Amino acid sequence: MELKAALFHGFQSFNQLKHIHARLIRTGFDQNNYLLNLLLKFTLNNFNNPNYAKLVFNQTQEPNIFLYNTMIRGLVSNNCFHQSIEFFHGMRNEGFLPNNFTFPFLLKSCTRLSDFELGVKAHGLVVKGGFDYDVFVKTGLVCFYARCGFLDDAHQMFDDIPEKNVVSWTAIMTGYIDFGKFKEAIGLFQRSLEMGLSPDSFTLVRVLSACSRVGDVSAGEWIHGYAVEMGMGRNVFVNTGLVDMYAKCGEMAKAREVFDEMVEKDVVSWSAMIQGYAVNGLPKEALEVFYMMQRENVRPDCYSMVGVLSACARLGALEVGEWASKLMDMNEFLSNAVLGTALIDMYAKCGRMVSAWEIFKQMLVKDRVIWNAVVSGLAMHGYVKSAFCCFGQVEKLGIKPNGNTFIGLLCACTHAGLVDDGRKYFQSMTHLYSVEPAIEHYGCMVDLLGRAGLLAEANSLIESMPMKANAVIWGALLSGCRLHRDTKLAEHVLKQLIELEPWNSGNYVHLSNIYASNNKWDDSEKIRSSMNERRMQKIPAYSWIEIDGIVHEFLVGDTYHPISDNIYAKLGELSKELREAGYVPKTDYVLFDIEEEEKEHFVGCHSEKLALAFGLLSTKPSDVIRIIKNLRICGDCHTFFKLVSKITEREIILRDNNRFHCFLKGSCSCGDYW
Repeated sequence: MELKAALFHGFQSFNQLKHIHARLIRTGFDQNNYLLNLLLKFTLNNFNNPNYAKLVFNQTQEPNIFLYNTMIRGLVSNNCFHQSIEFFHGMRNEGFLPNNFTFPFLLKSCTRLSDFELGVKAHGLVVKGGFDYDVFVKTGLVCFYARCGFLDDAHQMFDDIPEKNVVSWTAIMTGYIDFGKFKEAIGLFQRSLEMGLSPDSFTLVRVLSACSRVGDVSAGEWIHGYAVEMGMGRNVFVNTGLVDMYAKCGEMAKAREVFDEMVEKDVVSWSAMIQGYAVNGLPKEALEVFYMMQRENVRPDCYSMVGVLSACARLGALEVGEWASKLMDMNEFLSNAVLGTALIDMYAKCGRMVSAWEIFKQMLVKDRVIWNAVVSGLAMHGYVKSAFCCFGQVEKLGIKPNGNTFIGLLCACTHAGLVDDGRKYFQSMTHLYSVEPAIEHYGCMVDLLGRAGLLAEANSLIESMPMKANAVIWGALLSGCRLHRDTKLAEHVLKQLIELEPWNSGNYVHLSNIYASNNKWDDSEKIRSSMNERRMQKIPAYSWIEIDGIVHEFLVGDTYHPISDNIYAKLGELSKELREAGYVPKTDYVLFDIEEEEKEHFVGCHSEKLALAFGLLSTKPSDVIRIIKNLRICGDCHTFFKLVSKITEREIILRDNNRFHCFLKGSCSCGDYW
């Protein structure tokens, strides 16, 4: 009786369980299947020890169907799917017939292992045994057929269930979600509510993920209201799903509102918020949430760390990125391709390609994603030959390149002006590697040809594309038109851009630039008037610089910085020294038909110049100055930075939205091909 009581009430430790097992053997109860079944359940479910459970089972002289079912179920719960199937075969060999407690877990093993043949045989046994109307068995069949890609069969199984429960509804929804049929999954959820279903938190999280995948924020908001109405407004899993859904739909204000109202937050909640800000182009906010997370003593996981490193890469916040990465063991980065790629990307985009290369060399497994990251980093820094060599290594290792690999290679060609190499890589995609060029690859080629002055060829390439050109494609050609002052083609390109995105002021600004650079001030003014009529605003140019772990932000003509007077005084000193060295501001980059002296004032206040002056004031002479700009650097600022690097003997690294520029001793790594 004492042993039975112990088995019924459970154990405090695994050693206590083994002690009770020993007493069962000593007292002769070790072949009592009822007591052994209790012992196996605790071993598998409470202590997750399948090896000890198998040892106990193998010593049983006459196991019954209950012991087999307990073993199969326990092994599945411990993700030992192959072993659970072995026990099923053993049970069949002993002459036992599976029942409604066997099939759900056998089918789960078949589902997880994609063992379609055994799953179909199990379905046959279900029908023969008369279990085809059992809701749990039928739900197992729904999951099995859905996971194996047979959605029609899964739906037939689902329709045959006489009384559907929340598990069966969730199973069919999950099947549709897994195969990218997100709208259908949302429709099934709405239908389930009409049928009187009371969904659980798991169901709500799954359908919210479907909303996020199709960007259906209105359906997500409706589900949000339903969750609150049903009393799930404080459920951490549902709230995290809502944060993730709003973030992936670009509704960061709503995501933050849900996040701030959460009473309980786990690391997944924090990660969803950080990743949301990072992906939606709000890197400063991502870092602010990360700092909050640190104050709450929540250890970052893989996803939050990737979000933080992405934000640091965007801002050029090298010091913050290095500090954040030290919160996790370096071995976690070196053994995890996702983390390793994020760290490589952060170093590369912060101008420390040497550090990125060191991480790459130490990665325990270099898969295609890792190689792509380092190829892109090298291309971004202008190390074109090194990028090509890495691609050669990819080929030697037998790693099949994908679309991202060729984006890195084509970007390398673009930065160095290697038109022939670009053509070769572009053509080899389909001819040698069976990789169909996506719109991003056409964009790279149009950019390459446009910069090289091959505007007619670039335009012909656009016309031959198998898909409709988007704004990025036409924008690349427009940049080439501006560089080579082809006003006629630029007007044609602009018409396409206005049709695609009439709200984008940048298209009008670009054409106005072209007219201005050709002294067509009347035409330039017409464009500006058109912008004013539509109440459009030019996208503001921002520059960021990190000093002592703090990111400082500057706009053109900015006077909000605490030491703004000192910054402008420093700029004045630099301008005076440069003029004495022969520097004349290139005012053709100013849009307005105004006096030359006023034009010089405009180019003198560009955001990157303010960031540079602040960097010179705030760093030691031996420090590298790193600046990030959200738009492309203009020709005047490019010349200005080269000359400043010469007279100050400082290394200056600037990353704009196009590439890296490393200024040292009066020259630039881009070779003026910017």
